[in-house]
Amino acid sequence: MKDTASQFNFATSLAPAARTTSGNGTAVDLTGYNSATFVVDAGAWTDGTHTLKAQESDDNSTWTDVAAEDLNGSFTAITSSGTATKWYKVGYKGTKKWVRAVTTVTGSPATGAVYGVGVMRGHAFTSPVA
Repeated sequence: MKDTASQFNFATSLAPAARTTSGNGTAVDLTGYNSATFVVDAGAWTDGTHTLKAQESDDNSTWTDVAAEDLNGSFTAITSSGTATKWYKVGYKGTKKWVRAVTTVTGSPATGAVYGVGVMRGHAFTSPVA
């Protein structure tokens, strides 16, 4: 059996929380890794439309949306109980040093939805990773 735990490292961009407003996630540094995957853990949904996207940066200051051709897959908006309580993943194929998740919340939710976004960094230059 091959060990994958020592080949990947995880960082939180949007901490799991009940969300009723839009927000930018924490920047994740990809230095030392050749790949990244955004992992969305969508919990309970009550109201509102929650649209996620990925952004990238060279300097952790100026951010741009990741182009579709630099993503493997696309984010699913959390809009109903049918899109909640699921895991989603979107691969990043870009070349920037920094990435983050961004959520845009519309519809004036009173309770919102519970979700978080982590970044799985892989294909480390050196392993095992901590």
